[in-house]
Amino acid sequence: MRAIHIANFDGPSAVALVDIDEPVAAPDEVLIDVHIAGVSFPELLQTKGMYQMKLDLPYVPGAEVAGVVRSAPASSEFAPGDRVMAFSMVGGFAETVAVAEHFVLPLPDSVSFEVGAAAGMNYLTMQFGLVRRGRLQAGETVLVHGAGGGIGTATIQLAQAYGAQVIAVATSPEKADAARAAGATRVVSTDGFKDAALELTSGRGVDMVVDPVGGDLFTDSLRCLAPEGRLLVIGFAGGEIPTVRVNRLLLNNISTVGVGLGAFLAPNPDYTRTLWDEITPLFENGQLRPVVAETLPLERAADALVALDERRVNGKVLLAVR
Repeated sequence: MRAIHIANFDGPSAVALVDIDEPVAAPDEVLIDVHIAGVSFPELLQTKGMYQMKLDLPYVPGAEVAGVVRSAPASSEFAPGDRVMAFSMVGGFAETVAVAEHFVLPLPDSVSFEVGAAAGMNYLTMQFGLVRRGRLQAGETVLVHGAGGGIGTATIQLAQAYGAQVIAVATSPEKADAARAAGATRVVSTDGFKDAALELTSGRGVDMVVDPVGGDLFTDSLRCLAPEGRLLVIGFAGGEIPTVRVNRLLLNNISTVGVGLGAFLAPNPDYTRTLWDEITPLFENGQLRPVVAETLPLERAADALVALDERRVNGKVLLAVR
């Protein structure tokens, strides 16, 4: 089968299309013929050897897929021919992938493979982040960093679906356009976002900040929180892991909250289905609609990763596998 290999840690341009044997499914795995794969930030980190999960080289990256079941365990709810999406962790940049059944999710007929592949990492992460970890309530205000990216656009739509107000923070006009395409009505520049957020909330501050960026935005993110506000730590796309002066948390009764979906699912794999069942109706009724920046053929995986590395992606990039 055709697949993408990470053979060294020289960065995204070094990934290569190879021809390798198809995987053999273990007794608890579902074998899926992949139609669309999602490209996400962990794959970029993997090409540089910077991801926390270390695998022996060479290997096939790819955490998000959508396709058709080829085979499944005898006791499985899935059968050959079923449309599914899967949270594959690795192996998704290939024509076929074997995935533990815990991480295989039914894809309704009304939801396309493109939507399924775009939903895995971003929407499941933010459903977990906003609802379980952040305890989002209707009527609250959420400030979203990186609002033009995959996590950002997913956050905008989910927060609004749950009745929150959103302030989207964008680094460029193109990123701002992507945030608006996701449904944001209030978009501010990264420069001066704290003052803009305070002005838009009449000085009160926001109830939640969603931060997949980190770096030098962190302190001002804390400063723009309302009393009892929460800052969700999603990742560090900015490269630098910030530190917290904990007296800031004390003075205004605010919280920083870690959101690590992979770490949570490792001992609780069945929770993947819980998250998906919670948001499936929102995909079916159109409230959630991933902003897809581009769909490239599998052999252009390197181009997709380079674009992600250079911050040129507005929304989600997908790979068409078949």
